[in-house]
Amino acid sequence: MKILVVEDENKTADYVRQGLMEAGFMVDLARNGLDGHHMAMNEAYDLILLDVMLPDVDGWRIVKSLRESGKQMPVLFLTARGSVDDRVKGLELGADDYLIKPFAFSELLARVRTLLRRGNAPTQSERIEVADLVLDLPRRKASRMGQKVILTNKEFALLELLARRQGEVLPRSLIASQIWDMNFDSDSNVIDVAIRRLRAKIDDPFEPKLIHTVRGMGYTLDIPNGD
Repeated sequence: MKILVVEDENKTADYVRQGLMEAGFMVDLARNGLDGHHMAMNEAYDLILLDVMLPDVDGWRIVKSLRESGKQMPVLFLTARGSVDDRVKGLELGADDYLIKPFAFSELLARVRTLLRRGNAPTQSERIEVADLVLDLPRRKASRMGQKVILTNKEFALLELLARRQGEVLPRSLIASQIWDMNFDSDSNVIDVAIRRLRAKIDDPFEPKLIHTVRGMGYTLDIPNGD
């Protein structure tokens, strides 16, 4: 599942992003309110973690704008402002939960999972199907032709990224930043090795082949010839 973190404190932002990625989530990070608002309005997220006290556009205004525009993804406020009035204001504006800083990551993760289970996220985000490939996102399970495919957390995250963007050619740099949170080093073959291992599980035993190399550009997951 894909989460947007909007947080201007670098240490907190990196801590939250890394923890969520290790828990198996795809995470985008915005370090200011303007970028966060733009990303939330133009990308599909299953959950937004939103700081209140941002240097440009505060979290109150962002969540108000999202709700007024019809965006219904769950929003969890992360903030040092812990008064009852602040919590009530956030909830009345349309936030779904409120966590006071400093917080334990274990509590944050529990709240994230609870919000995602509530069913506020669109139904289509819970299951992805491409040909006979089925991804059960809440349970982090994959299957082909009804046969369970055992994947590591990183392999599932890579497959989810490819499947969510079916038909798009994803460059190695994007895959590296989304799955490994690193800048792509052209001398590194980590992406190619990961794709090869994923193919061995997802494609080698089955037809049609779904993961394709676009020479000089990257990788794509799609049904051959659109069949």
